[in-house]
Amino acid sequence: MPELLIELLSEEIPARMQARAAEDFSRLLKEALAPLALENTRTFHGPRRIALAAGIAAFVPARQVRERGPRIGAPEAAIGGFLRKHGAARGELIEEGGYWVLAREEKAVPAKARIAEAMPPLLRRFPWPKSMRWGASSFAWVRPLRRILCLFDGEAVLFALAENGDDGHGLVAGNLTEGHRFLAPGAFAVRSAKEWEEGLKERRVIASAAERQDFIADGIARLAGADQLRVESDPGLLEEVAGLVEWPVPLLGTIDAAFMDLPPELMRVTMRLNQRYFALAEVDGAFAQKFAFVANIEAADGGAAIIAGNERVLRARLADARHFYDLDRRTSLEARVPKLDHVTFHARLGSQGARVRRIVDLTRMIAPSLGAPPALAERAALLAKADLVSGMVGEFPELQGVMGSYYALNDGEPESVAAAIREHYTPKGPDDDAPTAPVSISVALAEKLDLLCGFFAIGEKPTGSADPYALRRAALGIVRIVRENGLRLALVPLIERWRTFIGLEHAAERAVRPDAEALETLPEQVLGFIVERLRVALRAEGLRHDVLAAVFAAGGDAHGDDDLTRLLARTSAIAAVLGTETGADLLTAYRRAANILRIEEKKDGKFDAPPDPTLLCEAEEKALAASLEKARHEADAMLKDEHFEKALTVLSPLRDPLDAFFARVTVNAKEPELRRNRLRLLQAMRTTIDRIADLSKIEA
Repeated sequence: MPELLIELLSEEIPARMQARAAEDFSRLLKEALAPLALENTRTFHGPRRIALAAGIAAFVPARQVRERGPRIGAPEAAIGGFLRKHGAARGELIEEGGYWVLAREEKAVPAKARIAEAMPPLLRRFPWPKSMRWGASSFAWVRPLRRILCLFDGEAVLFALAENGDDGHGLVAGNLTEGHRFLAPGAFAVRSAKEWEEGLKERRVIASAAERQDFIADGIARLAGADQLRVESDPGLLEEVAGLVEWPVPLLGTIDAAFMDLPPELMRVTMRLNQRYFALAEVDGAFAQKFAFVANIEAADGGAAIIAGNERVLRARLADARHFYDLDRRTSLEARVPKLDHVTFHARLGSQGARVRRIVDLTRMIAPSLGAPPALAERAALLAKADLVSGMVGEFPELQGVMGSYYALNDGEPESVAAAIREHYTPKGPDDDAPTAPVSISVALAEKLDLLCGFFAIGEKPTGSADPYALRRAALGIVRIVRENGLRLALVPLIERWRTFIGLEHAAERAVRPDAEALETLPEQVLGFIVERLRVALRAEGLRHDVLAAVFAAGGDAHGDDDLTRLLARTSAIAAVLGTETGADLLTAYRRAANILRIEEKKDGKFDAPPDPTLLCEAEEKALAASLEKARHEADAMLKDEHFEKALTVLSPLRDPLDAFFARVTVNAKEPELRRNRLRLLQAMRTTIDRIADLSKIEA
């Protein structure tokens, strides 16, 4: 199969845009060249080039075209428009079924011609997030496009970007590319993707982004290992740096000892964000006095001058960081708290100061149930957001909470308070640890509940994939904290407390302006959202998420079980029963009764009234009623003691009397009162089971 190779060589492309551009190029090219199928497609991206190599058919195959046009008798203007659209003549139309139909055979088209035709419009509409114009042409690219290489089966595909008097910067495709800008300047010709990759490598360019990443990772690990150090994992930084260099040259530098007393997190952020340096660690995990970075050239002196220059730049960056750090520590966190009243959290949720007061109130309620000292928990909640008005967090928002913990220790606050300030944002993601200390847990839960309650109260709920306030992350954080610490915590009283607090104590300052309807159903909404995150987590773990939905929908509460640990225990127990023959029998019986009720309820509405014992005439319906009454009392006792598996098991014997009932009793009796009573009996059975789990939600 012939080979297609296209390379777009430009000035330096921002690293964050390269991978997406390569994906977009592959997608658009496949669309533009259809029906030519690309096979074994490989994409390349780097600082100066986006490229694609693939197998491709030699011809667009010949085909029969049949396109239905206007009706017979349609105006000539409509027929003419149809002909112009398809580049057809009137003689090619035939009458068929009351319509003009274009029927013709399209001849095979050489792939080379199709490529040359498709490329200019593709490049002119390429979807860069940001693009620029240069010179007199209207053609725009992310950075000035300098050269286009386009080969089909080893031969250049010639096309130009000129269009309607616009010279397209004079760009014409050919068979030339360029190596490293400084180490191997100048153009050279290629005839295949293999020759292209090898030629670039000879000229100090690694075309593959994955290969550059591996080269960087192996190189800095080798250098660090020689000094008995290890590289701290940072996949995002590795990918970014691979997008900044064409010929990676890993090097190590030394951090000035005068800065080693700065918080390690501060040094990591300074090095990463400002300079794209890799942090190193000692064998014991301590922050190392060396750092790794990547140059884009091989220097004659082995990189000595480059290392010295980077060390000098880092000293200046760390000196700036020390200035902010020292300045911040002159003001205590407690003294910063009033300033939060002047920092807006959200236009309808008030200031950060108002938010802190809500978090303190929730923490005050949560702490005793977790065994956290109330005074320490409240203190941590009060100071948790104070570092937001510090100079360091203003410079590096990534350090919020982290710097607060250092400032708290500097102020003489207890270690548990400092730890809670650091950890109250956690867990931020799947790789982040959840807090385990009672004080930290109290503040972390309060912070996340306030976030959820606040945005749900103003109607700002996530929709589809849009979640601008990270509410899903907050809910999943609550789920993880509760699960990983095995907490027994009722969530609805906390949500109701939040609602009461903003309704009464915040009325004077009008910190929150909620939607009345959203506020009315806030407990149901927020708890339902948290449980949905738990259900998604169970599904990801391969567990019975449908059983969780069934258990959550059980009982008479409008909001469902709000103790996540109990909810999970119920889910696990009931999933175990449903996996047995006994559970399967009960599920079958439930579905049979539920199906009849669903049909009859459409006709006559609900049958919620209790069955009348005096209307139970048949032996089988009397037996079912007696079995149901006995099972209900036993199940209630089991539920009270949280013996969930036993509660469902004691209901399983209902299968036999129900089968007998269906076999010998006519549910839809001719007598209306008998029919209603028998349907009420089935409803009583369904209600009894629903108190343990709504089995209608169990997947088939």
